[in-house]
Amino acid sequence: MIATLLSNREVPPGHSSPGRLERALRAGRFVVTAELNPPDSTNPEEVYDRAKVLSEVCDAINATDASGAHCHMSSVAICALLTHAGYSPVLQISCRDRNRIAIQGDVLGAAAMGVSNVLCLTGDGVQTGDHPEAKPVFDLDSISLLQTLRTMRDDGKFLSGRKITSPPRIFLGAAANPFAPPFEMRPLRLAKKIEAGAQFVQTQYCFDVPMLKTYMDRVRDMGLDEKCFIIVGIGPLASAKTARWIGKNVPGVHIPEHVIKRLEGAKDQKKEGRQICVEIIQEVKEIQGVAGIHVMAYRQEEFVSEIISASGVLNYETLIREPAAKSGKDS
Repeated sequence: MIATLLSNREVPPGHSSPGRLERALRAGRFVVTAELNPPDSTNPEEVYDRAKVLSEVCDAINATDASGAHCHMSSVAICALLTHAGYSPVLQISCRDRNRIAIQGDVLGAAAMGVSNVLCLTGDGVQTGDHPEAKPVFDLDSISLLQTLRTMRDDGKFLSGRKITSPPRIFLGAAANPFAPPFEMRPLRLAKKIEAGAQFVQTQYCFDVPMLKTYMDRVRDMGLDEKCFIIVGIGPLASAKTARWIGKNVPGVHIPEHVIKRLEGAKDQKKEGRQICVEIIQEVKEIQGVAGIHVMAYRQEEFVSEIISASGVLNYETLIREPAAKSGKDS
């Protein structure tokens, strides 16, 4: 039944995948994606419970791949569960842990299960996680990974040159960070990823909208917004203490002092953090060239629907649903 269902999902004209995320973006609708925090468990219900909260307002759900070099349920396994339940996942691939043989095999397997979206990442070093003694691989980086998957999709070949009888029909994504120095190089880095095959990007957290506007000015000047869908990362801050820790310890995250001061002066800092997030979403939506937002709400997933609803950016009537392969878990 599942094989028949997936085989019947045709790729629309001008698309590279049959997936919901690409269809929504090419239709010109402002999209919402979010990260699913993977469980340290074998219980699939933990995945479904987290996905159900996010799917109320999301066009696609990212399955992270051992982010921060911490071990969790694998991204491929989470995508398998999500596609089986009718959700639209984004398979994240980090080059840190697997070589090109394993990665190409994972992509074929994921595509066979109905995964339409792949986010290509270089990955954090093992020293940042809880297994610093692990041996890093980094056979590929984000750009060479994009090139590899584009070759598999468009040329129907592995990197070895061997033919793929049924190539993966996938929508290729990458990460972007407008908020990390050298700032003037960030649009150029985006251009390289687009040239390598990126069709959409999801950015690092945005807490400084003027900085994002400066970045987007340069992106538009280079015409990159016409070649790639730019989805801006946002997320609620739980407290001023958390904000200061993130600003000091998470690479590429810039949190202006006025945001931290606002949190410090709030009676309910967690609630204020959600309100700040709502306001950022509303500002970001008005920036020309921004195609959507990517919500990263670590340990605050239950507030994602509330934040998106309060922002007013989502038109529920135009949500594109995937056919469910398993009753009772449709998004």
